[in-house]
Amino acid sequence: MIDVCSTIHSFNKTREPERLLMKYRNMRTSPFIFLRATCHLFYERAAPALHSQPAPLTWCMGDMHLENFGSYKGDNRLAYFDLNDFDEAVLAPTTWDLIRFLTSILVGAKSIGISNVDAKALAKDFLVSYQTVLASGKSHWVERETSTGLIRNLLTAVKLRQRCDFLDHRTLFKAEERRIRIDGKKALAVTPKQRAMVEKFLKEFAQDQPDKKFFKPIDIARRIAGNGSLGVDRYIILVHGKGSPDQNYLLDLKEAVPSSLVPYLETPQPQWASEAHRVVTVQKRMQAVSMAFLQPVTIKNKPYILRALQPSEDRVTLDGTVNTLAELRKVIEVMGEVVASAQLRSSGRQGSATADELIDFAQGKDWMKALLKSSLDCAKHVNDDWKTYCKAYDAGYFAVDKF
Repeated sequence: MIDVCSTIHSFNKTREPERLLMKYRNMRTSPFIFLRATCHLFYERAAPALHSQPAPLTWCMGDMHLENFGSYKGDNRLAYFDLNDFDEAVLAPTTWDLIRFLTSILVGAKSIGISNVDAKALAKDFLVSYQTVLASGKSHWVERETSTGLIRNLLTAVKLRQRCDFLDHRTLFKAEERRIRIDGKKALAVTPKQRAMVEKFLKEFAQDQPDKKFFKPIDIARRIAGNGSLGVDRYIILVHGKGSPDQNYLLDLKEAVPSSLVPYLETPQPQWASEAHRVVTVQKRMQAVSMAFLQPVTIKNKPYILRALQPSEDRVTLDGTVNTLAELRKVIEVMGEVVASAQLRSSGRQGSATADELIDFAQGKDWMKALLKSSLDCAKHVNDDWKTYCKAYDAGYFAVDKF
């Protein structure tokens, strides 16, 4: 028997209180956000069903859901639509990612303005698209010239966005120099100790870079982003880049913590140099093109991930009250293609199934039906657990100062 509230509290007890309060408040708003913020609880609930369905091993994103697909500029400066959050990445049966994603469609139906019937249909569409690409054995990538519909609109907007426009959105001018905008929504002020720690890291990091001046820090703030990781040590860094004020760059520095899937895995994992190496390595294997600046780093013996700041707005807005069901279906189908492509791209690496094994799996007959049933069961658990959480939250159980 799982005690939902104590499980959530135990998992988050070491998180920074200010951002943890934001996480708990967000979780109260909808079962979909609750699902996104409680990956650990999802796998504790789903573990028996997941282990009952044999499937080939693949590199899994771990926290696959509707909001963890988006656009970004790769290190070749082109905009791509792909998987974009690998904090929970592990080697696991391919069905683990699939069931979590299908569950997100079912749980998120109300949030994206569609009926439960339509959500079930979209879940089937996702699996058919995934199966088609996996059975072909050929991975795809999605960039502006190969995309259509809502995804093409998103990638066009990313391509056309000027650096100074993005900087103006996230910074303001003080004495003719940019400063990060501390708004309590995307950024919070750092303490002098935190500022000194990040500045020291950047100074040391820059010594090994071709352009040392690029990484000269101008300002530093704590970043507010995501749901599952709120409360983990994370910073926005404004650096000199190619010149002030409009060629400055924004970087994202985030502490890497162990994957919450590990307690439920029966598959031996590689011995990584650090948790940051795990995240970055799997991300580079699964994505078509890596994000700019993506690399593992170490600060005070703790692993962090450094990368270009990815705007949280760079996602397709799935809204059934605005978009047609046909438009939503096309996005979901592309997501299925992206998942299959990522698994094929990373096949045959450190224990993951070969492309031939994945093709054989895709050509099976019964696995899709089993996954749909499991996702329906998981969706019921998520909704029930959210109701339990809401009662406890409203009663003050998750007031951070209580602990």
